[in-house]
Amino acid sequence: MIMNMLKLYKITVVLALLAIAHVSMAQTAPALADPQVANTSDYYLSNTRQKWSKSLVPDGAYDRVPHANAPLTWQPIREVDVMWQRRVWREIDTREKQNIVFRYPGDDYTGGGMFIEILIDAVRKGKVKAYADERFTVAKTKDEVNEMLAGKIDSTPVIDPTTGIETIVTSRRDFDPETITKFRMKEDWMFDRNLGRMVVRITGLAAYQDKKDDAGNYLFSIPMFWLYYRELREVLAQYEVYNPENEVARMTWDDYFEGRFFSSKIIKVSNATDAGSFKELGFNPMESLYEGQREAEKVFNKEHDMWVY
Repeated sequence: MIMNMLKLYKITVVLALLAIAHVSMAQTAPALADPQVANTSDYYLSNTRQKWSKSLVPDGAYDRVPHANAPLTWQPIREVDVMWQRRVWREIDTREKQNIVFRYPGDDYTGGGMFIEILIDAVRKGKVKAYADERFTVAKTKDEVNEMLAGKIDSTPVIDPTTGIETIVTSRRDFDPETITKFRMKEDWMFDRNLGRMVVRITGLAAYQDKKDDAGNYLFSIPMFWLYYRELREVLAQYEVYNPENEVARMTWDDYFEGRFFSSKIIKVSNATDAGSFKELGFNPMESLYEGQREAEKVFNKEHDMWVY
């Protein structure tokens, strides 16, 4: 009798613990009728594109919780621990297949815009400061940035069907994010003897805009602005990168750059004469590519050479 009572007691306790664990681990589905849940500001990021409209309800088959992302703190590097350093400039071509995420038009979880629109939105809202040069000596005002983003003014002759009088109507084109096909990075490669390995730190990021003639022929590319990367990291950590292989497994833009998941090529290295890029030195596109690969190999081999005495 006593044994049966003990066995029944044990079964009751186990069932109670399982019920408590199930309740604590379960994720309560939000009721769409609740006005607090209907406000999707906790689910979706603020739109970076002016014409982008956010979903009025959580648009998905599963319950998504807000992602509180923050950039990982960099390991402090002391000057006395740096045994070797080389500054390089890289170019990211967004038309390459590996860099297609830069041209993703955006959704509710990526800010509703391309990567360039995330940067422009951060500059316009004062989250980061835009600079006119890569040394960050001249800061651009918001008015200067807006004037630069303002599209080209078109003049179109229009004939009044009633009077037959021809008038000139002017209109301004909207900024086209498709014209941003390249990004440039300035970064420092260092060998830290305290860590015993090579360390890379991005210091600046610039967006380059393609300029074309009236016939649509490519002319040249110019930098829109330079951004100080340390100030930019907090912004990049708030937006997610689209993953074409698995939409639920997304990383932030800060993780994307820190993990170096992009494809790029070296276009310039620090030198004694402060010479420009390989293209400015007279190299053709193929020679510039080979020279960039040669410099990349030198940086890669330097870490091994530091251990060879």
